[in-house]
Amino acid sequence: MKLLDYLKNNLLYLDGGMGTLLQAEGLQPGEHPERWNYEHPEVIVKLQKMYFDAGTNLIISNTFGANVLHFELEELDKIVKHALENARTAAAESTGTQEKFVALDIGPTGRLLKPYGDFDFEEAVAVFAETVKLGVKYGADAIFIETMNDSYETKAALLAAKESSDLPVLVSNAYSEDGKLMTGASPAAMVAMLEGMGADAIGVNCSLGPKALAPIVEQYLEKASVPVLLKPNAGLPRDVDGKTVFDVLPDEFSDDVAELVKKGVRICGGCCGTTPDYIRATVAKTKDLTPVEVTKKNITCVSSYTHAVEFGASPILIGERINPTGKKRFKQALVENDIDYILNEGLAQQEKGVHILDVNVGLPEIDEVEMLKKVSFELQAIIDLPLQIDTTDVAAMEQALRRYNGKAMINSVNGKEENMKAIFPLVKKYGGLVVALTLDENGIPDTAAERVAIAEKILKTAESYGIEKKDIIFDTLAMAISADPNAAFATVNSLKEIKERLGCHTSLGVSNISFGLPNRDFVTSTFFVMALENGLSAAIMNPHSADMMKTYYAYRALHGYDENCADYINFASNFVPAATAGAAAPQPAATQQEFKSALQKAVVKGLKEQAGELTAKLLEETAPLEIVQNEIIPALDIVGKGYEAKTVYLPQLLMAAEAAKSAFEKIKAAMSTGNGGTAAKCSFVLATVKGDIHDIGKNIVKLLLENYGFDVVDLGRDVAPELVLEEVKKLHAPMCGLSALMTTTVPAMEETIKLVHAEAPWCKVVVGGAVLTQDYADRIGADKYAKDAMEAVRYADEVNASLK
Repeated sequence: MKLLDYLKNNLLYLDGGMGTLLQAEGLQPGEHPERWNYEHPEVIVKLQKMYFDAGTNLIISNTFGANVLHFELEELDKIVKHALENARTAAAESTGTQEKFVALDIGPTGRLLKPYGDFDFEEAVAVFAETVKLGVKYGADAIFIETMNDSYETKAALLAAKESSDLPVLVSNAYSEDGKLMTGASPAAMVAMLEGMGADAIGVNCSLGPKALAPIVEQYLEKASVPVLLKPNAGLPRDVDGKTVFDVLPDEFSDDVAELVKKGVRICGGCCGTTPDYIRATVAKTKDLTPVEVTKKNITCVSSYTHAVEFGASPILIGERINPTGKKRFKQALVENDIDYILNEGLAQQEKGVHILDVNVGLPEIDEVEMLKKVSFELQAIIDLPLQIDTTDVAAMEQALRRYNGKAMINSVNGKEENMKAIFPLVKKYGGLVVALTLDENGIPDTAAERVAIAEKILKTAESYGIEKKDIIFDTLAMAISADPNAAFATVNSLKEIKERLGCHTSLGVSNISFGLPNRDFVTSTFFVMALENGLSAAIMNPHSADMMKTYYAYRALHGYDENCADYINFASNFVPAATAGAAAPQPAATQQEFKSALQKAVVKGLKEQAGELTAKLLEETAPLEIVQNEIIPALDIVGKGYEAKTVYLPQLLMAAEAAKSAFEKIKAAMSTGNGGTAAKCSFVLATVKGDIHDIGKNIVKLLLENYGFDVVDLGRDVAPELVLEEVKKLHAPMCGLSALMTTTVPAMEETIKLVHAEAPWCKVVVGGAVLTQDYADRIGADKYAKDAMEAVRYADEVNASLK
């Protein structure tokens, strides 16, 4: 029986934490567990047989870190071959009579993708693809992508799996205590993207125990139309007599998992700390439960790297200003490659309260493929709104969708057979909500009935590509009433019919209705109301129009979409009547943020080029130290406090740091010419501990520490304790920071701490990483546990101040 066929009517049981068992078998700190597949195959077979005997259906191969970044291709081939052979042998030797399958395990690379790191998206896809191809070669039943804490890397792995195999793909992400991924994605955002790209099952693993993960799992169950999986830790790790133990025992673990199975989880197992006893207890308590049916949720949505935007009762606003049509200055920006101008257009619309940004860069005199890819990428680096990819160039559309971090809105497809044949395969492959224009080979029909007929044809064709109607939003085409007085009625009647009879959502470029008329906002805002009353779900509009924004807030209040009229009151309280027609609408107070200067705003918003240019200008009359103290550090503090308060996410923190870095480069150049100076802070030695090749967290800490003026020495990954000590003593560094992602490498962290404290007692040791807790850090002797990069910076500042 095939895996997905089995899953239709059964619960699927996964295995538990291999790292925990391998340590008990003698895996040494710093040793690659993947090499045990061919060095100690009998141990791997024994352990995996224990899981099969406990009731596991799907063994996940011992290939978590197996990729070409860590192993030469020849050895990688050997690792994957033996890993899958070992799992097959374990299945054959097991006494269990249940259905048995083997999945190729794929974990994160340990690298942070651009723009926040130095690893390109296509490089990541290629790395994952090499491992996937070997999994196919050696007979895996499925691909299991797990412990991903970055939505973008998750997409790269899933894309590689889909492009390099036709195997079922299960995808699991590791969430923090705040219910978000490290780079800010919510469960709803991950469901939108992963479902859209065709993952066969999705869910949660690692990080926390089942009880702590329950709220996240419940969000998956609410949103997902595919099976949901759960693979939690045995609670949190702690050190007892030099041995890592976990605080949730099998009985409690299985009780908590069973409750979530009753709510709809279809695939369950364990991660760090879960032995076969955990799986055995889970199977015993759930095997007689009737699996909850997986149902279609029919949610129409798009997503960014942080959140999903759902289309429903309350209207969605799509900002139209990133578009060269009728905009001379915007055209100039495209021709001159002035990306900062375009980014500022996006930021301005975000501040006005739009939910989605339309992105159109189509000009004959530029390379639209490269420009659309670049603009979309740069916008997503600093703005967390979903984007509408707006182009008639199919090649440009594919490149933008391929690198898009989330589920994009795609503008557009139409009823022409040739057009649907070109666009629908892209929608199916990359996922997305596609705007469907009600026109075909005969042009735009005059009547509502004819436009609805085209909509029906589009739906039928989309279905043949496997695209559900929830992922199609219809644009019934607003035409100028100055040319056709019946144009508005044809449009709104089409909206009403599509919404009520076909059950689909709708979108319009509402300003087209007033083309050729004076005071266009008068007509456009009134038509906006007409369209909303007839089923309009989303409007592509100008958020700087006072009339349009008044209509939007008033409509939501009148229809009960605005609880206690709070948004309307906020908007109206800050409204200043326009002196002239077309004056910009005031932004709601909730989106306003006061900045001391243009440089401070550029740093906070992550505008690298602008930050550098503004700093260079300030240096003409201001000392470097004054700029650092009065402009850059306060800006970083704004972002840092927002990050600590969970109102700013890691990507925004990193982009602000990059903007500050751009400013500092100008300051360093001025210092080299003798134009003032700035006081450097103390040395700080950083390293990922021996045996651990994951350096995302370390690199983030490094970037922030450097921006706060520390002299950082980065020793890299897989660093022996003796090398850390040597550098600390050489610099007489008052601080060093150690990072570890895996439980198997925490002993190396403890060894390093003991050595530094013994030989360099003046040095404070800061530790961090996904597997650490305050209690664990205390037990291994760390001076400070930093749960995130900003906490490490705050502590470093305290230590530096104490040295003076």
